[in-house]
Amino acid sequence: MGDLVEFASNGRSASGYLAVPQSGSGPGLVVLQEWWGLVPHITDVCDRFADEGFVALAPDLFHGETTTEPDEAGKLMMALNLDQAGRELAGAVTFLSGHDAVSGERLGVTGFCMGGGLALVLACQQPDAIAACVPWYGLIPWPDAQPDWSSLRAPVLMHVAGRDEFFTPDAARQLEAKLTDLGKDVELVLYDDADHAFFNDTRPAVHHPTASAGAWARTVEFLHRNLG
Repeated sequence: MGDLVEFASNGRSASGYLAVPQSGSGPGLVVLQEWWGLVPHITDVCDRFADEGFVALAPDLFHGETTTEPDEAGKLMMALNLDQAGRELAGAVTFLSGHDAVSGERLGVTGFCMGGGLALVLACQQPDAIAACVPWYGLIPWPDAQPDWSSLRAPVLMHVAGRDEFFTPDAARQLEAKLTDLGKDVELVLYDDADHAFFNDTRPAVHHPTASAGAWARTVEFLHRNLG
Protein backbone atom coordinates (compact mmCIF):
# COMPACT_ATOMS: atom_id res chain seq x y z
CA MET A 1 0.00 0.00 0.00
CA GLY A 2 2.72 2.46 0.98
CA ASP A 3 5.90 3.72 -0.65
CA LEU A 4 9.44 4.52 0.37
CA VAL A 5 9.96 8.28 0.41
CA GLU A 6 12.82 10.69 0.97
CA PHE A 7 12.58 13.97 2.85
CA ALA A 8 14.92 16.79 3.82
CA SER A 9 16.62 16.59 7.20
CA ASN A 10 18.78 19.52 8.27
CA GLY A 11 20.40 19.87 4.86
CA ARG A 12 20.65 16.12 4.34
CA SER A 13 18.27 13.49 3.01
CA ALA A 14 16.40 11.00 5.20
CA SER A 15 14.03 8.24 4.19
CA GLY A 16 10.98 6.41 5.44
CA TYR A 17 7.83 4.51 4.58
CA LEU A 18 4.65 6.46 3.83
CA ALA A 19 1.14 4.97 3.72
CA VAL A 20 -1.83 7.06 2.53
CA PRO A 21 -5.50 6.07 3.03
CA GLN A 22 -7.59 5.12 0.02
CA SER A 23 -9.58 8.32 0.50
CA GLY A 24 -6.42 10.21 -0.41
CA SER A 25 -6.20 12.30 2.75
CA GLY A 26 -6.32 12.16 6.53
CA PRO A 27 -4.60 13.27 9.73
CA GLY A 28 -0.82 12.88 9.77
CA LEU A 29 0.84 10.33 12.03
CA VAL A 30 4.54 9.67 12.66
CA VAL A 31 5.17 5.97 13.43
CA LEU A 32 8.44 5.14 15.21
CA GLN A 33 10.15 1.79 14.92
CA GLU A 34 11.19 -0.80 17.48
CA TRP A 35 14.88 -1.52 17.91
CA TRP A 36 14.74 -4.03 15.04
CA GLY A 37 14.72 -1.20 12.48
CA LEU A 38 12.24 -0.34 9.74
CA VAL A 39 11.11 -3.96 9.39
CA PRO A 40 7.97 -5.34 7.67
CA HIS A 41 6.03 -5.25 10.95
CA ILE A 42 6.40 -1.46 11.10
CA THR A 43 5.48 -0.91 7.45
CA ASP A 44 2.47 -3.17 8.01
CA VAL A 45 1.47 -1.04 11.01
CA CYS A 46 1.66 2.05 8.79
CA ASP A 47 -0.62 0.32 6.28
CA ARG A 48 -3.05 -0.52 9.07
CA PHE A 49 -3.11 3.09 10.21
CA ALA A 50 -3.78 4.14 6.62
CA ASP A 51 -6.72 1.73 6.58
CA GLU A 52 -8.01 3.65 9.62
CA GLY A 53 -7.77 6.95 7.74
CA PHE A 54 -4.34 8.26 8.76
CA VAL A 55 -1.41 9.36 6.60
CA ALA A 56 1.32 7.37 8.35
CA LEU A 57 5.07 7.96 7.98
CA ALA A 58 7.73 5.72 9.56
CA PRO A 59 11.18 7.34 9.27
CA ASP A 60 14.06 4.88 8.88
CA LEU A 61 16.18 5.82 11.88
CA PHE A 62 18.73 3.02 11.30
CA HIS A 63 19.26 3.97 7.63
CA GLY A 64 18.51 0.62 6.10
CA GLU A 65 19.92 -1.55 8.88
CA THR A 66 17.57 -4.16 10.34
CA THR A 67 18.05 -7.24 12.48
CA THR A 68 16.20 -10.11 14.11
CA GLU A 69 18.85 -10.66 16.80
CA PRO A 70 18.24 -8.98 20.18
CA ASP A 71 21.93 -8.40 20.87
CA GLU A 72 22.40 -6.66 17.53
CA ALA A 73 19.19 -4.68 18.01
CA GLY A 74 20.42 -3.48 21.39
CA LYS A 75 23.69 -2.34 19.82
CA LEU A 76 21.84 -0.47 17.07
CA MET A 77 19.61 1.24 19.62
CA MET A 78 22.42 2.32 21.93
CA ALA A 79 24.54 3.47 18.97
CA LEU A 80 21.76 5.68 17.65
CA ASN A 81 23.00 9.23 17.21
CA LEU A 82 20.31 11.06 19.15
CA ASP A 83 21.11 14.47 17.69
CA GLN A 84 20.86 13.11 14.17
CA ALA A 85 17.70 11.17 15.06
CA GLY A 86 16.19 14.36 16.45
CA ARG A 87 16.93 16.18 13.21
CA GLU A 88 15.41 13.35 11.19
CA LEU A 89 12.30 13.36 13.36
CA ALA A 90 12.01 17.11 12.86
CA GLY A 91 12.41 16.55 9.12
CA ALA A 92 9.70 13.90 9.20
CA VAL A 93 7.35 16.34 10.97
CA THR A 94 8.04 19.06 8.41
CA PHE A 95 7.60 16.65 5.50
CA LEU A 96 4.36 15.21 6.85
CA SER A 97 2.93 18.60 7.86
CA GLY A 98 3.44 19.87 4.34
CA HIS A 99 2.21 16.78 2.52
CA ASP A 100 -0.80 17.30 0.27
CA ALA A 101 -2.56 14.26 1.72
CA VAL A 102 -2.38 15.47 5.33
CA SER A 103 -5.42 17.23 6.75
CA GLY A 104 -5.22 19.39 9.85
CA GLU A 105 -2.39 21.50 11.19
CA ARG A 106 -1.07 19.17 13.89
CA LEU A 107 0.16 15.58 13.83
CA GLY A 108 0.11 12.52 16.03
CA VAL A 109 3.07 10.36 16.96
CA THR A 110 3.15 6.74 18.05
CA GLY A 111 6.00 4.34 18.61
CA PHE A 112 6.90 0.89 19.87
CA CYS A 113 9.60 -0.08 22.37
CA MET A 114 12.50 2.28 21.54
CA GLY A 115 10.10 4.17 19.28
CA GLY A 116 7.73 4.72 22.19
CA GLY A 117 10.46 6.59 24.04
CA LEU A 118 11.26 8.59 20.92
CA ALA A 119 7.56 9.41 20.51
CA LEU A 120 7.63 11.04 23.94
CA VAL A 121 10.82 12.92 23.05
CA LEU A 122 9.30 14.19 19.80
CA ALA A 123 6.12 15.34 21.54
CA CYS A 124 8.26 17.40 23.94
CA GLN A 125 10.58 18.75 21.24
CA GLN A 126 7.79 19.66 18.83
CA PRO A 127 4.88 20.76 21.07
CA ASP A 128 3.45 23.07 18.41
CA ALA A 129 3.30 20.26 15.86
CA ILE A 130 2.29 17.18 17.91
CA ALA A 131 -1.30 16.96 19.14
CA ALA A 132 -1.40 13.32 20.30
CA CYS A 133 1.24 10.88 21.56
CA VAL A 134 0.85 7.10 21.94
CA PRO A 135 3.90 5.18 23.25
CA TRP A 136 3.58 1.39 23.27
CA TYR A 137 5.66 -0.36 25.97
CA GLY A 138 8.34 2.24 25.48
CA LEU A 139 10.13 4.68 27.73
CA ILE A 140 13.41 6.47 27.06
CA PRO A 141 16.38 4.06 27.20
CA TRP A 142 19.10 6.74 26.94
CA PRO A 143 19.88 8.42 30.28
CA ASP A 144 21.11 11.60 28.60
CA ALA A 145 18.02 11.96 26.39
CA GLN A 146 15.46 13.02 28.97
CA PRO A 147 13.35 15.77 27.40
CA ASP A 148 11.94 18.89 28.96
CA TRP A 149 8.68 17.36 30.14
CA SER A 150 7.25 20.78 30.95
CA SER A 151 7.11 21.58 27.24
CA LEU A 152 4.73 18.68 26.50
CA ARG A 153 1.32 19.84 25.28
CA ALA A 154 -0.11 16.76 23.58
CA PRO A 155 -2.28 14.30 25.49
CA VAL A 156 -0.51 10.99 26.04
CA LEU A 157 -1.93 7.46 25.91
CA MET A 158 0.58 4.94 27.30
CA HIS A 159 0.19 1.22 26.59
CA VAL A 160 2.09 -0.72 29.27
CA ALA A 161 2.70 -4.48 29.46
CA GLY A 162 2.28 -6.00 32.89
CA ARG A 163 5.11 -8.50 32.32
CA ASP A 164 7.49 -6.02 30.74
CA GLU A 165 11.02 -6.41 32.09
CA PHE A 166 12.52 -3.76 29.78
CA PHE A 167 10.19 -0.83 30.46
CA THR A 168 8.54 -1.94 33.66
CA PRO A 169 5.06 -0.99 34.87
CA ASP A 170 6.67 0.72 37.88
CA ALA A 171 8.82 2.88 35.61
CA ALA A 172 5.79 3.73 33.49
CA ARG A 173 3.80 4.70 36.58
CA GLN A 174 6.64 6.94 37.73
CA LEU A 175 6.53 8.78 34.42
CA GLU A 176 2.75 8.97 34.60
CA ALA A 177 3.01 10.53 38.07
CA LYS A 178 5.66 13.00 36.92
CA LEU A 179 3.52 14.13 33.97
CA THR A 180 0.39 14.31 36.08
CA ASP A 181 2.20 16.47 38.64
CA LEU A 182 3.12 18.80 35.78
CA GLY A 183 -0.55 19.07 34.84
CA LYS A 184 -0.23 17.01 31.67
CA ASP A 185 -3.04 14.95 30.13
CA VAL A 186 -1.80 11.35 30.44
CA GLU A 187 -3.60 8.00 30.55
CA LEU A 188 -1.82 4.73 31.34
CA VAL A 189 -3.46 1.48 30.26
CA LEU A 190 -1.93 -1.65 31.82
CA TYR A 191 -2.27 -5.00 30.06
CA ASP A 192 -1.63 -7.27 33.04
CA ASP A 193 -0.84 -10.57 31.35
CA ALA A 194 0.95 -9.17 28.30
CA ASP A 195 4.68 -9.16 27.65
CA HIS A 196 6.89 -6.47 26.16
CA ALA A 197 6.18 -6.14 22.41
CA PHE A 198 2.75 -7.76 22.75
CA PHE A 199 1.49 -5.96 19.62
CA ASN A 200 4.17 -7.44 17.36
CA ASP A 201 2.34 -10.23 15.52
CA THR A 202 5.57 -11.37 13.85
CA ARG A 203 6.81 -12.58 17.23
CA PRO A 204 4.51 -15.43 18.35
CA ALA A 205 6.35 -15.86 21.65
CA VAL A 206 5.14 -12.48 22.92
CA HIS A 207 2.20 -11.50 20.69
CA HIS A 208 -1.02 -11.14 22.69
CA PRO A 209 -4.02 -10.93 20.35
CA THR A 210 -6.52 -9.76 22.97
CA ALA A 211 -4.29 -7.03 24.38
CA SER A 212 -3.35 -6.01 20.84
CA ALA A 213 -6.95 -5.64 19.75
CA GLY A 214 -7.85 -3.56 22.78
CA ALA A 215 -4.81 -1.32 22.50
CA TRP A 216 -5.35 -0.81 18.79
CA ALA A 217 -8.98 0.22 19.25
CA ARG A 218 -8.02 2.65 22.03
CA THR A 219 -5.25 4.10 19.89
CA VAL A 220 -7.39 4.68 16.81
CA GLU A 221 -10.14 6.30 18.88
CA PHE A 222 -7.64 8.47 20.77
CA LEU A 223 -5.91 9.64 17.62
CA HIS A 224 -9.13 10.45 15.78
CA ARG A 225 -10.46 12.28 18.85
CA ASN A 226 -7.36 14.47 19.05
CA LEU A 227 -6.46 14.83 15.37
CA GLY A 228 -9.81 14.64 13.60
